[in-house]
Amino acid sequence: MEHAVALFGSFDENIKLIENNYHVHVVSRDGELKISGDAEGVSNACKVITSLLSLINRGEQLSDQNVRYCMSLVDDGSEEKIEQLAGDCICITSKGKPVKPKTIGQKRYCSCIKDNTITIGVGPAGTGKTYLAVAMAVTAFRAKQVNRIILTRPAVEAGEKLGFLPGDLQSKVDPYLRPLYDALFDMLGAETYNKYVERGNIEVAPLAYMRGRTLDDSFIILDEAQNTSCEQMKMFLTRLGFNSKMVITGDITQIDLPSGVRSGLKDCMRVLKHVDDIAQCTFNEKDVVRHRLVQDIIKAYERNKEERK
Repeated sequence: MEHAVALFGSFDENIKLIENNYHVHVVSRDGELKISGDAEGVSNACKVITSLLSLINRGEQLSDQNVRYCMSLVDDGSEEKIEQLAGDCICITSKGKPVKPKTIGQKRYCSCIKDNTITIGVGPAGTGKTYLAVAMAVTAFRAKQVNRIILTRPAVEAGEKLGFLPGDLQSKVDPYLRPLYDALFDMLGAETYNKYVERGNIEVAPLAYMRGRTLDDSFIILDEAQNTSCEQMKMFLTRLGFNSKMVITGDITQIDLPSGVRSGLKDCMRVLKHVDDIAQCTFNEKDVVRHRLVQDIIKAYERNKEERK
């Protein structure tokens, strides 16, 4: 019975999604599911429901995102990949919530970070690039594999000039680093975060402050890397010290650099393509784990770009 409750979701929202997508009708009676409709729709709905039940058996909580992702895998004929989805928990947040990869792309990204010294994660907004990188950093820090977490991003405005910001240096750079703070607060809680910052175990700084440093025993994350110049990217990559890991994240469709300036992220993806111990992980719109509309927005912009070409 609890499997049926988990599968159907509150107000049968999960089953309604499947019914609307495949134009079928699903009825639950006496511990059995009856699916009626045309042959192809029924076959696909069966595959999705079987996949969702296997996730429930592994202790996964179903959500709108799980159901839509399972349907997209079935539509692509990749339903066997769903077995990989009930992934291990990477990290527990300060509120006791487990952080797990929700898509095949996210699972591959976490494996790349674990197995390589430098990982480059590229993909659209909402694919969990920064959040999962911070989760992996906190896990490595808690396991004492590294002594500190260093988070950095270039201080570039997204298409609007903000002018002079009031306050001291920290106040001026804080707005640029807010997404990194959000992820860290979520994992550690504000109190623990402040304690580690005071001790110097966690550092959040703009990219310009990395010059001249060697970062040993550190987990270093460069966020919004598409807004670095080629020189900045080379400078950042050469900060790598012993027993350190680097994760570089960015979205090459959202470059805010002045026209004529080449993106350091695009450049390093090309230059470092065949270098050992450097992994490149690319996400697509299917890996988006934000609101359903974010996927549709990304697809619409991609279509528009192709049409303009």
